[in-house]
Amino acid sequence: MAKAAPAEQLKLLGLQGLDAKLKSLANRRRALETDPRIKDLEAALSVANGELGAAKVAVHDAEAELRRAEADVEQVASRIQRDEARLNSGTGLSKDLVALQKDIASLNKRRSDLEDIELEVMERLDSLRATQARQQGIVDDIQGSFGTIRAELDAELAAVEAEAGGFRAQRSEFAAGLDAGLLAVYEKTLARRGVGAARLFHGTSEASGMKLSPGDLAEVKAAAADDIVFCPDSGAILVRSEEWA
Repeated sequence: MAKAAPAEQLKLLGLQGLDAKLKSLANRRRALETDPRIKDLEAALSVANGELGAAKVAVHDAEAELRRAEADVEQVASRIQRDEARLNSGTGLSKDLVALQKDIASLNKRRSDLEDIELEVMERLDSLRATQARQQGIVDDIQGSFGTIRAELDAELAAVEAEAGGFRAQRSEFAAGLDAGLLAVYEKTLARRGVGAARLFHGTSEASGMKLSPGDLAEVKAAAADDIVFCPDSGAILVRSEEWA
């Protein structure tokens, strides 16, 4: 059985206190790093960006459609302009001039139809651009919220790390003053069990919160003062004192 002076064993409670604070800060760090608000905002941003992308595609397609409609109107208007110039010149056979008048009338009807299409596309494009602007606003709002929360969490994480750094320094200094053999047992127990040492107080292990059975308690009482004994439930080192018996 490993041994260490009772006074040295008692020091383990101070080390365990520092480790408990470091564990609490590690839990706090994990909670901050997995803040559900970030996950929710990331999901919302993904959806909003998808809808924004769809809105941009719709606007792009409508703009292309408008350019085609404008080109069609311009092409017909150019033909009308040419035909009217020929008609106004008065040159050519009478039947040709009559045919030209009919073509101009047909082209004017075609231009009117195309201008109606152009107007419809323009109105639809205005609506699609408004939708894109609204969706961009939603994305901007989510990104703003994300940035605000991320900044808050980063500040809290920095504070947690600063506090943990202070405790780690204290722990290193404290551990340097402990019996090397005892420290090795403590570190191994801490790594395996999550708790390195705790008081045995009036028959109750403060590591597990459980009262030792009469048989386990008898074994602990029978152990020498410098024996290192362990909690049968948690596996932590049990630090004893006559005052706590």
